[in-house]
Amino acid sequence: MPIVLKTRREIELMRTAGKLAHDILLKMAALVRPGVSTADINNLAEEELYKVNAVGLSKNYPTYKPGEGFPASTCISVNEEVVHGIPSPKRTLKDGDIVTLDITPKLNGYCADTAITVPVGTVRPHVQRLLDVTRETLDIALQQIKPGKKWSEVARLMQYNVEKNGFSVIREFVGHGVGHSIHEDPKVPNFVTPEQLRGDFKLRPGMTLAVEPMVVAGRREVQLLDDGWTVITEDHQPAAHFEHTIAVTENGIDILTDGRSNWTL
Repeated sequence: MPIVLKTRREIELMRTAGKLAHDILLKMAALVRPGVSTADINNLAEEELYKVNAVGLSKNYPTYKPGEGFPASTCISVNEEVVHGIPSPKRTLKDGDIVTLDITPKLNGYCADTAITVPVGTVRPHVQRLLDVTRETLDIALQQIKPGKKWSEVARLMQYNVEKNGFSVIREFVGHGVGHSIHEDPKVPNFVTPEQLRGDFKLRPGMTLAVEPMVVAGRREVQLLDDGWTVITEDHQPAAHFEHTIAVTENGIDILTDGRSNWTL
């Protein structure tokens, strides 16, 4: 499929969805504390989406038929869960946990995708370092994105930052185009392999991308749980995930999920 470039109007509509995602994510993060269930956090997000007639594109993904697909409006992944954790009233957060909050609202026909991993109470130093390095890796990507650059140049720096710190990059899941739908072309990896280089692309103004490093404290191998959705690390080491939706501009990038309500140079 061709990469769809967005107009300024479309980007501004995406920013509206991005601000909603940012604001809900902050409210979700504020609820994180020992004793709270992941279902409590998802319920809060669903209430906020409902208030503005938005939908969470995780719900019923990928068919979007009632009763099918993913059962919640957000993905909430705890500790060794890398992605697609299913919110549950039985999953109660404990001091020392880390929890990834991932939301993709669609509003007025456009969507944005964003995620953060937050500590629950006090976490061990190496777990906090995992969070810091993952966030730093996203920041490196955002600083490097500009028109004319190949994505592999950005991904190589992301992978290097992760691995020099003794962590591993997940390879089964990558970033992606986003806009009219939750997943559009191109694929936006956080690493470089010969296979990924065959899908390499040059950054162009109007591209809208979800950039989302997923980093694990141990080995990068993962497995799928019996629920058919939750992906965990095989060695049960913790995982972190930070994500922004961005638009490539003539000069660099415009972050659409940083909470701003209008475009500024």
